[in-house]
Amino acid sequence: MTAAADTTAAAEPYEAPAGLAGVSVARTQVSDVLGRKGFYHYRGYNAVDIARRGRVEDAWHLLLRGDLPNAQERAEFARQTAAVRQLPDGVAELLPSIARLSKPGSLESLRTALSVTAQAMGCKAWTDQSDEENREQAMKLAAVVPTLAAQLFRLATGQEPVQPRADLGYSANYLYMIEGVEPDDRRRYAVERYLMLTIDHGFNNSTFTSRVIASSGADLGAVVTGAIGALSGPFHGGAPARVFDMLDAIGAPENAEPWLRHAIEHGDKLMGFGHRIYKTIDPRSELLHEVARELHSDRVEFSELVEKTAVELLAELKPGRELYANVEFYAGVVLEAAGLPREMFSATFACSRVIGWMANVLEQIQDNRIFRPLARYDGPEAPRAFPASWQPGQP
Repeated sequence: MTAAADTTAAAEPYEAPAGLAGVSVARTQVSDVLGRKGFYHYRGYNAVDIARRGRVEDAWHLLLRGDLPNAQERAEFARQTAAVRQLPDGVAELLPSIARLSKPGSLESLRTALSVTAQAMGCKAWTDQSDEENREQAMKLAAVVPTLAAQLFRLATGQEPVQPRADLGYSANYLYMIEGVEPDDRRRYAVERYLMLTIDHGFNNSTFTSRVIASSGADLGAVVTGAIGALSGPFHGGAPARVFDMLDAIGAPENAEPWLRHAIEHGDKLMGFGHRIYKTIDPRSELLHEVARELHSDRVEFSELVEKTAVELLAELKPGRELYANVEFYAGVVLEAAGLPREMFSATFACSRVIGWMANVLEQIQDNRIFRPLARYDGPEAPRAFPASWQPGQP
């Protein structure tokens, strides 16, 4: 297995828009987002329908192996993934020191621990491994991220780590490792819906990052570590917790209209509203809204009021922008009602999105070419004359 050589196109470079908005940079069969239609899918299947009716293992099997499993295949896949949740030898001893470096639930701690874990797993350049070895490693990395996230959180909050249980499904085991008690079906179902809705979503920032890193031939551990770094930004994986910060700042129903109006008029970003792709209601937000109502969260009515007021004000003050609530808006409401602490919202996002990263990377390496775009230089005209005052040192 070899990676294509790095070449520079001889043709006149094309200047892409900022942020590569609207630019297709690769072909994929993993997922797609049809923003105008308010629809997205995993390998052609309606992702919201899978989330409503299935389990994490269904979507994971679909993205990793290419098809939805039957009952026997689901059971076997669940057994295989549960069997690799344990941390490699030598990692658990390092986690207390890593957990002390950051706040509970931080993605910084998670990416550090993941890098160590990948090394302990023996991850090496994917070009030096067989396709089967790469697929096996991708499954193991996705399986171990929830274990790392939960154990780091417990250590950072002064609690003993809880070991994963092979007899629990992905979502139930995740909640169990955080709390130390097996969750009821109601809470498990709520977290499962969130995890399944966020497994993959087109070429988002962290997924694109994962493919860029993989295109160099780097090992899959480096891929996940880099993707977590991208996810840690406040405009990506940090958004659900910031929605709560906004709701807290608004405080009461009577404050919603003046607070939101002031924020929009002063150019402040409303967390949980607007999306680069969707120009209609985010279908993920709709399902999470339903789940929040089913959980009878105390925040639902207030969140609904804020959403309605924000959409009306955005239509008034930013006509034509088509800004609606996105997945982050009700995600925090659901996760809080299911018992997850606010500090764990971003780490929980990573626990689902790692499955999508791995599916994209396995696709990338099947027909790889290293990403090597150009940049338009707009600095001083070259070549410049060296200033007379410059006294270079001896080489």
